[in-house]
Amino acid sequence: MKRALVTGGSGDIGGAICRRLAAEGLHVVVHANANRARAEAVVAEIVASGGSAEAVAFDVADGEATRAAVEALLAAGPVQVVVNNAGIHDDAPMAGMTEAQWKRVVDVSLHGFFHVTQPLLLPMARTRWGRIVSVSSVAAVLGNRGQANYAAAKAALHGATKSLAREMGSRGITVNVIAPGVIAGAMAESAFPEDRVKQLVPAGRAGTPEEVAALVGFLCSEAAGYVNGQVIGIDGGMS
Repeated sequence: MKRALVTGGSGDIGGAICRRLAAEGLHVVVHANANRARAEAVVAEIVASGGSAEAVAFDVADGEATRAAVEALLAAGPVQVVVNNAGIHDDAPMAGMTEAQWKRVVDVSLHGFFHVTQPLLLPMARTRWGRIVSVSSVAAVLGNRGQANYAAAKAALHGATKSLAREMGSRGITVNVIAPGVIAGAMAESAFPEDRVKQLVPAGRAGTPEEVAALVGFLCSEAAGYVNGQVIGIDGGMS
């Protein structure tokens, strides 16, 4: 059974991705930062549905802690599917943004991508098969007021992904980015009232975590073996 690590797997989108991958027969490692109980709840839901999962907790921005956690996972064999979904917002106009706000958002989304993915690459390459998907944002494509830090961190994933896709493609490993728009859930509901969503999104509605998970599920499948180095929007037409 192939194993998948989903960072930020305890949130709305991450949980949907975990459930989708488990339903497709993967053993899913559900990651949380501080709230391990939320990850355990996703694991319990997966197991109750007949799937296979376990929970881990560490801060992806902490390189040392992440490497220790990843090495512990690798002791049981390679992780062949990685979904870099961990990310945070700390919004402010750049003129009023603190250095701490800038660095923490970049640390989680961009440095976290490196901390998690890099130690998994050689073990994955030895199997000659792998799938790496990073979750970006429409903000990385269009920009968004008050999110210079978030947009910068997510846009950096696009360049890193395209480069890594070239490096790993001959080993049967694909590396892609998805860029969601407004997706229903706790984070979106506070920032995007329904009337605002209708103004912003040509589809006239927010997407669902399950729609995002379906795209991730495809990119992590055998069928997506020739999709590599792509940034794929899932935003109802926003971009």
